[in-house]
Amino acid sequence: VQLVESGGGSVQAGGSLGLSCVASGYTLSTRCRGWFRQAPGKEREGVAFIDSAYGSTTYADSAKGRFTIVLDKTKNTLYLEMKNLKLEDTAMYYCAAAGAFCSVVTNDPYLFSYWGQGTQVTVS
Repeated sequence: VQLVESGGGSVQAGGSLGLSCVASGYTLSTRCRGWFRQAPGKEREGVAFIDSAYGSTTYADSAKGRFTIVLDKTKNTLYLEMKNLKLEDTAMYYCAAAGAFCSVVTNDPYLFSYWGQGTQVTVS
């Protein structure tokens, strides 16, 4: 499975930005899809996750009410819509996929087998 992100960039605080992640390869092997982010000097943290079979979603507390994760299975594309962005949202954002249920792997980057190259989001 290959994951390619796009959509990062610079935005002012309070603004909005959308990220995309196109998957290719044997995507049927991926059950949990999600977004992580990593700021300089910090650990990689989970932001939002979605179960590819049932569509159930999980969000980090920092993302609740501001971020929305969507999976378009017809396009094999995962989206992260972000609004009301804050300075602390500045990070490299990665999409990831795992074969296990989200309830098992959520928030643990070591349990995700597939990763994109990352896309930078800078809020100023």
